Amino acid sequence: MTDSVEPQGVPVAAGLSAAPAPATAGGQARGPGKRQRLVDAACQVFYANGVERTTLADVAAAAGIPLGNVYYYFKTKNDLIQAVVEARLSEARAMLAWVEAAHDGPLDRLKALFAAFAGQSEEIARYGCPQGSLCTELDKLPDGPGPAAELMRVPVDWAERQFRALGRADARDLAIEVIARYQGSALLASTLRDPGLLARESSRVAAWLDTLGA
Repeated sequence: MTDSVEPQGVPVAAGLSAAPAPATAGGQARGPGKRQRLVDAACQVFYANGVERTTLADVAAAAGIPLGNVYYYFKTKNDLIQAVVEARLSEARAMLAWVEAAHDGPLDRLKALFAAFAGQSEEIARYGCPQGSLCTELDKLPDGPGPAAELMRVPVDWAERQFRALGRADARDLAIEVIARYQGSALLASTLRDPGLLARESSRVAAWLDTLGA
């Protein structure tokens, strides 16, 4: 995560890129505030260990913040979970915006998105898809995934817009298919501990997309 120190055995969550810390008036780089450090740490520890198994004490330790300070920012674990969902949504939207800015055509954008997923293959093979794993865990709660469902809806909606730009009447179905192919291959890569699986699926998806744009 941005400017966070990675605890031993805990990954920096896939899909996020580091940004320079803002400077103070004296020109010294200023690290993220305590709340952001807690959210960053929660993203990491939830990803590595799962939401259910992670306590607020685990997050505080990963952030290097006393446990008592956590309650100033997050009264309950559910409050922290919501902050993590919002962080993951920001991450997803940032990735999609980057893909859209970097590539002109819808086919190239769709290929680039899947290639970006495949570029995270080592972490995904070890821990699963950050967004997919979080949705799966939260779906088991009594009230379901709630706002976390947006983590699936955002990329599907984006992919649908790309297929519509190709003039496809079946844009929604194709969008669901391309995201489902990523989520399925991410699950298999994690289960089989095979990071190469995502790269191979990325090549197959690229070939499939070419047939749709022909």
